[in-house]
Amino acid sequence: MNPEINQLFKQLNALLLGKNHVIQLAMACILARGHLLLEDVPGVGKTTLAHGLAAALGLDYQRVQFTNDMLPADILGVTIFRPNESKFVFQPGPIFHRFLLADEINRASPKVQSALLEAMEEQQVSVDGKTFALPKPFMVIATQNPTEQVGTFPLPESQLDRFLMRISIGYPNEQAEQYLYKHGSMRENIRKIQAVFNADSLINLQQQANQVSVSDAIADYAYRLINATRTGTAFVQGLSPRAGLAVIQAAKAWALIAGRNMVLPEDVKAVFTATTAHRLRPVQQGHDSVSLLQDMMRHVVVG
Repeated sequence: MNPEINQLFKQLNALLLGKNHVIQLAMACILARGHLLLEDVPGVGKTTLAHGLAAALGLDYQRVQFTNDMLPADILGVTIFRPNESKFVFQPGPIFHRFLLADEINRASPKVQSALLEAMEEQQVSVDGKTFALPKPFMVIATQNPTEQVGTFPLPESQLDRFLMRISIGYPNEQAEQYLYKHGSMRENIRKIQAVFNADSLINLQQQANQVSVSDAIADYAYRLINATRTGTAFVQGLSPRAGLAVIQAAKAWALIAGRNMVLPEDVKAVFTATTAHRLRPVQQGHDSVSLLQDMMRHVVVG
């Protein structure tokens, strides 16, 4: 494993106890140049993980608390008139940071959520007919509470599709939770995290992940997994080719983290549900797409 990645894992594992797999998925998402959605009940460490990642990656970042009265300009920026200069000047919003933490994104209206679409897809924003490039690397890590909670708006499919992964942190295990009760929240440890990357070194590692090779057999396996969501009866609609590309991107990053330059079937399996479950809607209400996908994966064998 890359020594910088190993150092990042050590620091974040001390911050989010017993969640090594979650941290690895989050890092794989970043190395795959994707955006990450953390969905879970309040109080399990979503914002703590996001802050820890930003600190360890050494990127300039901005946290934005999403509320139901926000406007798109609160995220993108606004053009203002400067009387002394007799001209209009664009004042950049918080999205002009390499790392944007969108806290409780589903508390904002659909209009505000849609303002992020161009930025997440094209790495640019358009305001008053002008286009402004975002810094590189650029990533959005968003947290959201379950949609059944009061004051939340479901993210539209087009918005969900812009997130490479959706991860649920879950409750800590017994030992980790008892440790928290004895020693208090780990959130104070964020200030102790040392940056192990910067913008240039992270971009270099993302390029390495992109160069990990994918064999014909792996491409065939990924296709058969994607196609199984289209031919079965569990989901309203099957996965798109964009979802298949997301699986491959994430599997390449997972392989790089493991120290390999080629994707294996276990890499695809490790990232498949995190990259696809949020893009699917079960036919039967009350069914969980993650469970349905895990069951489906057991029936799709490696060729």
